[in-house]
Amino acid sequence: MHPKICYFAHLAYVFGWEPLFYGDFIMASLKPRVNVEYGEKATIVTFTDEKILEERDIVELQQSLMGVIEQSEKTHLILDFANVKFLSSAVLGLLIRVSKKIYEQDGQLRLCNISPRIYEIFKITRLTKIFDILPDRAAAAESFMKKQ
Repeated sequence: MHPKICYFAHLAYVFGWEPLFYGDFIMASLKPRVNVEYGEKATIVTFTDEKILEERDIVELQQSLMGVIEQSEKTHLILDFANVKFLSSAVLGLLIRVSKKIYEQDGQLRLCNISPRIYEIFKITRLTKIFDILPDRAAAAESFMKKQ
């Protein structure tokens, strides 16, 4: 195997990617799948999976989110739940850890596009008092400007 392919396969393993080989090319697919967009006002992480239930997925998700947070000192992070229909209670614990890490770095966190069913879980657990939950990405991004 070509040395560059081996190197990228190693990086994929280190960062929790699932390597996909196509001839001499390698692509990486992050599991659970998230899209990361770096915008002017904030970094937006969109969860692309409908269900976030398995412990292994949550551990990998934590690695992904902490990696995004550690890339800058003062992170403005938006977590977009538009695709998420089901999540386990362990995800709530992960969100608290993510929030703590962001605030330790003098950053800010917003959640958006949360379905009514999942929002009820946040309400019952009183996490609506801890997290800034907004209806959509635009409102979440705009809220960073208001708090500065």
